[in-house]
Formats: sequence, structure tokens, C-alpha cells
Amino acid sequence: MNGSALINANPVVHERKERVTRREVHDSSAEPIDALEVFDHVRDIKDPEHPYSLEQLKVVTEEAITVDDKKSHVMVVFTPTVQHCSMATVIGLCIRVQLMRCLPPRFKIDIKVAPGSHASETAVNKQLNDKERIAAALENPNLSELVEDCLAPASY
Repeated sequence: MNGSALINANPVVHERKERVTRREVHDSSAEPIDALEVFDHVRDIKDPEHPYSLEQLKVVTEEAITVDDKKSHVMVVFTPTVQHCSMATVIGLCIRVQLMRCLPPRFKIDIKVAPGSHASETAVNKQLNDKERIAAALENPNLSELVEDCLAPASY
């Protein structure tokens, strides 16, 4: 987006957390997926409006991710930078697409905005967790291109 149309022209940018190196598992059992692993998959997603990652803007945090490996369920709660963030559904869609690509297909993924963090919280949550709406959004070439741009590797 161009600089004059930004919803939040001056976001607060936070330090990135140091990456945790995981030990290699050399046995035949799969290591359970946990919140840190999910966070590692979504932390570098670029914000649609700013040249920062979702981690740098504190849109996603490890603490707001819940994983139940036994029940194959992941919940990511994200916090838009402003209450009227028009990009909240795009951010949620980016998180969903990234996790669909990175997690085993057995996982059910729920994406929600943090309670009280968005003026249209209920509508955004409904849109982000409706399979037909997600499929329709990803069929839109402009939206699909925006998601791919946000998911492309960046050099921060």
C-alpha cells in the first residue's frame, strides 16, 4: 500500500525474539508439535501494510498460540495493531495458509483476533474460520497475490 493510505502509519516495532535451536530427534517417534514450532512458522509473515514481520509488530506471540497435539488442534490468536484494522482478515488468512502448508494435514486450525482487539471481532473470526469463505478468498487473484507477498521470505 502507499504511505498515504495506511491504517496505522506509525506502528510500534518490537525486537525480534532470539530463535531457539531445537535438538534433533533421531528415533522413529515423531516429536509433538508445540506452540514454539507454530510460532516459528508464523513469526516471519510480513504485515500487509508495513515492512515488518507479524512478530515485530506483536501481532503474533508465542503466548497466544495453543496447541493440542493429541487432539490435532492449533489455535492462533492474533492482535491487530489498531482496532479498525482493515487488513485483519488478510493477516488471519496469511496465518492460516502458512500453517496449512507447514503443519501435517491432521491438524484443525482456528485463527481468531484477540478478544476486544478489533471493532468487528465476531465478523472477522467468522470469516477466518469458514471453509467456503477461505476458499473463495484464495480464488481471488489479487488477494492470493497479497497473501503470497506476505508469506515470501524476507530479510529483516
